[in-house]
Amino acid sequence: MAPSRHVIVAGAGIAGLTTAMTLSRAGFRATVLEQAAKLEETGAGIQLSPNATRILFELGLRDRLEPHVVKPQMIRVMSGGSGREIARIPLGDLAERRYGAPFWVIHRGDLQASLLDGARGMIDIDIKLDHRFDDFASHANGITVQAFRGKQLVDERGAALIGADGIWSAVGDKLKNHRKPVFAHRTAWRTLVPADNVPDYLRAPAVHLFLGMDAHLVAYPVKAGALINLVGIVNDNWNQTGWNAPGERTEILRHFARFTWHESVRELIGIPQRWLKWALFDNASPFAGSTGAVTLVGDAAHPMLPFLAQGAGMAIEDAAVLAHQLREHAEHPEAGLRAYERLRRARTARVQRTARQQGSIYGRAGPEALARNLVMRMIGGERLLKRYDWVYSWRRD
Repeated sequence: MAPSRHVIVAGAGIAGLTTAMTLSRAGFRATVLEQAAKLEETGAGIQLSPNATRILFELGLRDRLEPHVVKPQMIRVMSGGSGREIARIPLGDLAERRYGAPFWVIHRGDLQASLLDGARGMIDIDIKLDHRFDDFASHANGITVQAFRGKQLVDERGAALIGADGIWSAVGDKLKNHRKPVFAHRTAWRTLVPADNVPDYLRAPAVHLFLGMDAHLVAYPVKAGALINLVGIVNDNWNQTGWNAPGERTEILRHFARFTWHESVRELIGIPQRWLKWALFDNASPFAGSTGAVTLVGDAAHPMLPFLAQGAGMAIEDAAVLAHQLREHAEHPEAGLRAYERLRRARTARVQRTARQQGSIYGRAGPEALARNLVMRMIGGERLLKRYDWVYSWRRD
């Protein structure tokens, strides 16, 4: 196949594997370079909203994913201080009818494994593990990418390079306009708990969102309901990089302090013996784009806070738009990349901005929290869902 139909993708996470699959469906050959020697099941739960599941279904992944997912019937917004319900945002069949695709929750490892199986089933995708991206060089015939396979330096040549290598993107570091993410003074804590160990109401197919002073807690079932995913997000100055730093139960409980958080929430946090934590980073500047035959997708392009639960969704959308634009500009890949960047800039910037605003709303205390809760009750669940129409209704034009 001619180099003009060969695209190199750095990173075999959700962004990279989805990008490879959309490129293959668009008629390109994709080589995925992944620095890990083995892809392992890691991470926390992911909320897959209809804008994302729609694309995954187009890639033929519904049957692979469905045995692993839970289809929440609602988002229950709870007061962390009183333990009482504030509002119910309906999901389930209502959301699927409204948006034409379901809202699912899934463990990140199950999503990545399904993507990996799907990608390996496509003859135009070559996944090369133990290949760490090092550098690239543009030339008249496209681009040459250098990577380390162990200690050996190897080359790949193609029409374009896509950096799908996450928030600390090595590809992004090579781009002049790329801006480093900024610490958001928040830390996320995650764990998985056997469903039998939690109160009955948390086993139901629902997302529970507890809002309280300077923190919030999200709980929902994953692994087809066998485990409960817990994620607590707190104000914090701990800012080490990485995703899997061990955290002590006593430390997270200090952030969900007695007298400000209801005892039922603290008891839930006290169930697991083991927690992992990671610092949250953001970027207030929209992705400026690149030059030449290189671009970024997912967190490499637009890291965002998790308060809108759209990190994976935006990466999946990126992949769909990128592949379409490269197909539309097959003879001029650079033009396709610039078109992709233009089309994604405003939307991803809006999602970043809205997530930032939502985080501010979540962490309010005292009279501001009481006002927030009253407003949410007055608006009601269906109208709260309608506020997300612009996110969930998205389709690639």
